[in-house]
Formats: sequence, structure tokens, C-alpha cells
Amino acid sequence: MLKAFFSSNTRIKLLKTFLLDLKGEFFIRELTRMLNEQINSVRRELNNLKKVGLLKCRSRNRKKYYYINPNFLILPELTAIVRKCTDIKKEIVKKLAKVGQVNFLVFSGQFLEKPKASNSIDMFVVGDLDVEEVEQCVTLDFDNLKNLRIAVMKKDDFLYRLKLNDKFIIDMLKDQDNIVAVNKLRVLL
Repeated sequence: MLKAFFSSNTRIKLLKTFLLDLKGEFFIRELTRMLNEQINSVRRELNNLKKVGLLKCRSRNRKKYYYINPNFLILPELTAIVRKCTDIKKEIVKKLAKVGQVNFLVFSGQFLEKPKASNSIDMFVVGDLDVEEVEQCVTLDFDNLKNLRIAVMKKDDFLYRLKLNDKFIIDMLKDQDNIVAVNKLRVLL
């Protein structure tokens, strides 16, 4: 069974795609674009994962959609392995880029090797995004992140507060443990 899971790069990309988005449904051409792989390779690996029982498929609008089999015997363990081997911060940056314009993104709290005991936030996002969309994107797609404290701010508000030396902004920028994942505003740290 293990040999069926870890023998090709395309299969590894498919595992990451499905196991990081357990509720997602994808059709073959969509996966070939997302993963930058050949259609025959993706089709072969989807069939292999379906044969093992990890994936199921259904037809809708003349397309065949693949999705995770929630009753797969070792789904929790396999999901845990993929998540441990994946940098979740990079995955969040990719997901947020699909939701809207991200100008500045800082990871703190739960995302650090040694989470802080203070009441600080876990993720600070600046851009043209809706708070609910950000929370939904992160908490639905990454269900191992619980009780996330997320702050979302518009670009103009952030720049105004930065100019005024707002305590929240300055403290966050000066904290050397925080991880700046996106800095399109070229804010000096």
C-alpha cells in the first residue's frame, strides 16, 4: 500500500492537493494546470489513487470530478504526514492570493516554532481582502489550525497607522520572531 502512495512526483503533488483541501473536488484538466503536469501522468496517478481507495469520483456537467474518500482507512495518518512535510505558511500565501490582493502578511503566534503566551495575533494581513473570506480560507482549508487570531487591514489604513507609529503595528514589525511572508509594500523591518 505504501508503494502506491510515494513512488512518483505527480502522485506526491496530487496527495498534497487533495490532503491539504479535504473538501475539494477537482477535474483532470484543472489538476494538470494547477500542478503543471502532463494530462496522461495526472490521469494515471488519479486512477492509481482511486484503485487504492483514497479517491472517489463522480461525473457532473460532463466532467469527472475527483475527491477524497472520507472513509479511507488511513486518511487521518496520511493527512498528518502530508501536513508535517508541507510548509503550511506557503500554502496559506497561495490560497490568500486566490482570494484577493495581499500586500503584506505576517505570521506570528501559532505559526512560530515557539508560540507566544501573549494575546498577540497569529496572522496579520494587509490588502484588499474581506475578513470573513480570509478566516474562511484559512480555517476551512487548514482544519488543524484552531482558534486562529487573524487581523485584516486595508493598505491605506496600514500605511496611515504606520506613519503615526501605531503601537500595534510597530510592535509587530519589531518582533524578530514574527515571519514576514509577503512584503509588497517594502516596509522596512
